[in-house]
Amino acid sequence: MQPKPDNVSISIVVPVYRSAGMLPELHRRLTEALTQLNEDYEILLVEDCGGDNSWEVIEAISQRDAHVRGIKLSRNFGQHAATICGISKAQGKYIITLDDDLEHPPEAIPQLIAKAREGYALVYGVFRNRTHSTWRNLTSELARRAFNRAIPTLNYEYTSFRIIESGIAKALAEFDSPFPFVDGYLSWLTNNYAKVEVPHCQRAEGTSNYNFRKLLIHTINIFVTFSDLPLRMASYIGFIFFLIGMAWLGVILFGKLFGIITVSGFASIMAAIVLFGGIQLLILGVFGEYIGRMNFKSSKKPLFLISREVGGGKE
Repeated sequence: MQPKPDNVSISIVVPVYRSAGMLPELHRRLTEALTQLNEDYEILLVEDCGGDNSWEVIEAISQRDAHVRGIKLSRNFGQHAATICGISKAQGKYIITLDDDLEHPPEAIPQLIAKAREGYALVYGVFRNRTHSTWRNLTSELARRAFNRAIPTLNYEYTSFRIIESGIAKALAEFDSPFPFVDGYLSWLTNNYAKVEVPHCQRAEGTSNYNFRKLLIHTINIFVTFSDLPLRMASYIGFIFFLIGMAWLGVILFGKLFGIITVSGFASIMAAIVLFGGIQLLILGVFGEYIGRMNFKSSKKPLFLISREVGGGKE
């Protein structure tokens, strides 16, 4: 077993979800990259209850390497909650987050650290070309453009491969929201960030855990939690159709007064009812999303709950 680090300088946080087959290789590459720095480090693997044997693999790795700490959540809370959980337990001056699928190259970690030490509180590893499927790249680009309009402070090229100064990172756990978005929080905490271009590698095995449904839900959560744009859009739509309705009323009155309209048409009346009724329901739905999230927040549910820990003196 490797000796336990005494004075941790670098903490690596990896949210783990259905990646048992990739963890040994991820650990090997992380260890090779970090030992070259000649600094004490720790690796925190946060198992988000993916249903495979990832936790058993984490336990085995932590028994061989004292630098590794394993955290198992009580249920699946999601990638962002698992990331914040790991950050809350990290001890390093700098905290680095990356995915478990080896799309983020551990060999690029020294570049992130060097850039952070130039005085930046946050550094993103960004990708010139992404190895995702065409539909994933397209939808991600559209979502980023929309986020840029809804959350102007958000870094357009944000990724989950990032290094954060500890003081900023620890503040993430203080946000009280049941729908966490790490980069939305970071955009609120600091604008002292930079980026480093790194390669985007192929996923080591399997397919992405983010399907279209999960990406859509995540996008809606970001919009409703971090922006009032949907509310403003609902107001704009309501005002526009109010003007349309008033104009249509004027046309009807004009036609009645001058004998142009002699018989009221059933089709036109039903079309107007369906149109304006649909708009009203849409606006009510937007308000309902916000009210629902207010209800979730008021319930004070924990963002995550730790079930077990191994490594770092934990059994």
